[in-house]
Amino acid sequence: MLAYLLNRRATSASSATGAPRSEAWPGLERAKLHLEAHFDKRLTLAHLARIARCSPFHLIRAFRDAYRETPHRYQVRQRIDRAKVLLAESELSVTEICFAVGFESLGTFSSRFRSLSGWAPSVYRARVLAQRIQPRGFIPDCYVRQFHLTV
Repeated sequence: MLAYLLNRRATSASSATGAPRSEAWPGLERAKLHLEAHFDKRLTLAHLARIARCSPFHLIRAFRDAYRETPHRYQVRQRIDRAKVLLAESELSVTEICFAVGFESLGTFSSRFRSLSGWAPSVYRARVLAQRIQPRGFIPDCYVRQFHLTV
């Protein structure tokens, strides 16, 4: 039964030619690229639907079928990915990063960051810095012994 459901899910994500739905429908790809280019802006579903040349409700369904998440969830994930880079490579405060990636509330940013990464933003930054200083401490001992690592 599980194999049937997985196969059905995989075939529903493809068109008759075998291409993913995003390739079969260029409007969907345009909307995705617009989300990536403007991840820090407040975009409405109506605006994305105009870019994709469809109704907002059809855009949500098609986007979820093609990319396995809604446009809003995709945009939030893009913001969090950019925030991870800024936390690891800049001296900006967490609040400055929050606003730089497009969030309007520090609380929302922190809760979304924690739900997607498993760490609070400040803890994530501290772990990244600790890994740079002492990478050996973050590699399990079994791997160190197996691969004779000297870090």
